[in-house]
Amino acid sequence: MTVTEEATKPTNLTTTAKEWTEMIKLEHTVFALPFALSGLILAAPHLPSLEVVFWTILAFTGARAGAMTLNRLIDSQIDARNPRTNMRAIPAGRIKGSHAAIFAVISFAVMLFAASHLPPLCLYLSPIALFWLSLYSYTKRITWLCHIVLGIALGGAALGGWVAAGGQLDSASPWLLALAVSTWVAGFDIIYACQDFEIDKAEKLKSIPSRFGIERALSISKSLHVVTIGSMLALGLSVHAGMAFYAGLGIIAMMLVYEHSLVKPNDLSKVNAAFFNVNGFVSILAFFAILLDKIISQ
Repeated sequence: MTVTEEATKPTNLTTTAKEWTEMIKLEHTVFALPFALSGLILAAPHLPSLEVVFWTILAFTGARAGAMTLNRLIDSQIDARNPRTNMRAIPAGRIKGSHAAIFAVISFAVMLFAASHLPPLCLYLSPIALFWLSLYSYTKRITWLCHIVLGIALGGAALGGWVAAGGQLDSASPWLLALAVSTWVAGFDIIYACQDFEIDKAEKLKSIPSRFGIERALSISKSLHVVTIGSMLALGLSVHAGMAFYAGLGIIAMMLVYEHSLVKPNDLSKVNAAFFNVNGFVSILAFFAILLDKIISQ
């Protein structure tokens, strides 16, 4: 190997890794993983073991990587016609569609393998999760309720965490957590979709912004986030949460108000700040509020 080849090989490997992590938006794991772990903590009588935490994280990571890759693959032709997304790895040709398909299958296999190391109910429910994660990629072609479908997919992650701790789904608590996550995700996904208002209408794709207009879409997003806070409040009451939980919830409510102050019907320039920065903070804060509350209560 020449000196030049030695110098370029790490760069190529680094570039390839960056392409794949960008495609699956690894950094967006921060949106749902904390809530999956929150379900794990809430359902467990005591703090869960590191083994359970490991398998839960691995199952979630595999599911999310597979779902995101599948979504990118299915939407690649639409992305190629969208100025905002035409430089994504698959439409730009930097990652082959066949390679992405193989990666998605491997990711889902990792999810199933991890689920097999958790309570049996996790594995039994895995086919439903796989179906729902795959369904989401097609919903923008079918219904403007696609944001709700995405929300339910991530709400399912919270239910998965609950079941991973050995919890049952026969009480209101896990469903209140799932409702909070589902409406929170759907609300911020509507905000994000406002960027594609014109292209969605041109492509005849379904979304709440393209169906109702940006102004009404933002109002719907606000309403969903009101449900989020109400659901979290009800969750706190159902699990007899302490002050740490309610303090965190108060800050989360203020952050969601701030998020909506960033985005106006005639000014979408701060959508990315509202989408990633605020919501990343919300999910992490919720996790630590629930974790601290559990530690204090023991």
